[in-house]
Amino acid sequence: MSDTEHTTDWWRRMSDAAANAEARRIIDDVYRPAPPRPPIPTSYRDTTESPTVGDAAPVWQDDKRIVPAWAAGTAVASIGIGAGSTGIGCGIWLVLKGFASMSVTGVVSMGVLVTGAAFFALSIGAAVSRARRSVSHHTYTGPVTKNTHVTSHTRGAFARSHTHLHN
Repeated sequence: MSDTEHTTDWWRRMSDAAANAEARRIIDDVYRPAPPRPPIPTSYRDTTESPTVGDAAPVWQDDKRIVPAWAAGTAVASIGIGAGSTGIGCGIWLVLKGFASMSVTGVVSMGVLVTGAAFFALSIGAAVSRARRSVSHHTYTGPVTKNTHVTSHTRGAFARSHTHLHN
């Protein structure tokens, strides 16, 4: 037996069609794209229950913060003033848009009228505010004597001064 006959005995012979199909399968397996890797998580949420401390379970505590009346009044007044000034500003814009053909002097004179009306309203508000204030006037009937003693110390090359008032 020759050397080539001995090797072909244990090796099965394939047909050309079977060899081509096997070669195509091997090439397809080698050049098949790899499946995409699963995404790597970038965050983690621990869903386990938090342990209770002590013998009792945690109890919900209602929020009992109270807004002071002055803070609520200031907030409401700020919203009202903002909305009112927006409306007044839009009205002035519409009026001035109608006067677009006016000269600069005419526009400035319209601004002076609006400013005068604002100062008038401010003066009325100040007068009402002062009229509503209670008058508390202290009348002293005896002599008032105030003794003030001032002590001053000046030291150092750059003349640091320390002044102390003794009442």
